[in-house]
Amino acid sequence: MNQSKTMSFSKRLIGTLAIPALAAIVLLLLCAVGGKAMIGNRTSFNFFVLYTAIVMLTTMALSINLNSGRFDFSLGAIAVLASVMSSRLTFAVLGGGAGSAVMMLALNILFGALLGLCSGGLYVLLRIPPIITSLGVTLIYEGITFTVTEGKYVMDEVRNASMSAFSGNWYWPLLVIVAVLALIVFLFDHTKFGYDYNALKNGQKVAVNTGVREVPNALICYGICGALMGVVGFLNAARSTSINGGSLNFGSISIMFTAFLPMFIGGYIGRYSNEKLGYLLAAVCMSMLNSTFAAFSNEINASTQSIINAVLLVVFLIYLSNEYKLHALRKPIRK
Repeated sequence: MNQSKTMSFSKRLIGTLAIPALAAIVLLLLCAVGGKAMIGNRTSFNFFVLYTAIVMLTTMALSINLNSGRFDFSLGAIAVLASVMSSRLTFAVLGGGAGSAVMMLALNILFGALLGLCSGGLYVLLRIPPIITSLGVTLIYEGITFTVTEGKYVMDEVRNASMSAFSGNWYWPLLVIVAVLALIVFLFDHTKFGYDYNALKNGQKVAVNTGVREVPNALICYGICGALMGVVGFLNAARSTSINGGSLNFGSISIMFTAFLPMFIGGYIGRYSNEKLGYLLAAVCMSMLNSTFAAFSNEINASTQSIINAVLLVVFLIYLSNEYKLHALRKPIRK
């Protein structure tokens, strides 16, 4: 019995850490061959942790609705609009003084949750496919952002000592990672809302027939996704020290697309442990890849980086689609 438990634990541990370990080995070898350092100084490490937080939160926000069959294109638009509103209000109140980062983060969460609820409310009221609703919401939110900013970058409002202190110290984004991971695990794995969510995800008709209320659960999901993207908008503003207010015609969707590859990787890792932990480890992998791109910035341009990310996504999807064939090849042939 003990031997069986040990084998099971070892298998789960190896399955959980295999992809991050493989990614670290390959990328470190590439950096060593090229004479580069993946993380060469404190600043690089700060941005490594910050980008890990951005990818993890975006992946969680994308997966919450997508796993329930609700594809939401408006996530990026929510992040941008929430950041614009919160930065303008924070600057008007504090003028970029002490506590600006804390106030902006709190407002980002509030505005993000409200924008997410508005998106979910339209989906519930209109009763049309969520992908269609989200496309309309994306255009509306992008239009509001463009109108408020006049199509310009928001810079003065986010360039202050408080924001610099947040992005310049790795322990702040690490605290965000730990807090959000703990909260999401608690909400979706240890509450009635989470039990209802999983029941609806695995069998909507059966869950509804047994008394699970789909509409309130969906609205809460949209609110949580919006709040997560509000945090993402804040982190992106801290990372780039600006907010792009000129994104139109689905230009904000690129924020959401950063989560596709880590979502599939995290789902695979989640088979062996916890899906949310899988998203964190997948985000670490993507942050290592991003740091490698930064190290080779003179050799690899933005277009090549996009192609590499797309190829990795396709290759991993091919593997997932043919995984059963690989398992069959490893099984001994029985006579």
